Amino acid sequence: MPDPTVWPVDPLILPAFLLAMVLIELTPGPNMGYLALVSAARGRMAGLLTVVGVTLGLGLYLAVSIYGLTRTPLGAPAVLSVLKWAGVGYMLWLALEAVLPQGPAGPAGPIPPFAASRLVLRGIVANILNPKAALFYVVILPGFIHSGFAPARTQMVILGGTHILISLAVHLSIVLGTDGAAVRLSIPARRWLRWVLAFGLAATAVWVALVPQ
Repeated sequence: MPDPTVWPVDPLILPAFLLAMVLIELTPGPNMGYLALVSAARGRMAGLLTVVGVTLGLGLYLAVSIYGLTRTPLGAPAVLSVLKWAGVGYMLWLALEAVLPQGPAGPAGPIPPFAASRLVLRGIVANILNPKAALFYVVILPGFIHSGFAPARTQMVILGGTHILISLAVHLSIVLGTDGAAVRLSIPARRWLRWVLAFGLAATAVWVALVPQ
């Protein structure tokens, strides 16, 4: 039995937890598709601002989990279903918006403060309406909390914070990688890339809609 005075969380669950976190983040999903789309259409800075919003959204779900709100109707199947369908609609709208005429595709210039705050807000909303994020913090994370170690809230901070750091690394890689590819393309090729990514986001929305909860 691991010494709880040394380990705030059960070290026996750490390999499985870390593997699960990496697989969850590397599995194509709404956040991944949206970040790639924003980076290809509006450039690196827009993508980074969206990452800020997505990370804040993850932090909100972690706070919900830490303060025991998983015992409220947020964890109810009906509420999760509402989040699911709202997320599907939001992703389809974002995919449609990305292919509407909006000037040259590709990296843009400096982003005004209002546009920057809008990108952050959209990232927050996209993550809150992401059923994968909701299920993780409301359903999966509490399953890794073991008695006999640090208080449950401390364990949630450690494990949830670890997940956020892993997701941040993956999301930054997506933004930088997509932007790096986009700047090497011609303007027509950037438009095609935007269409391909928008189709991918729409396909993700359809997949989320078809997968049973």
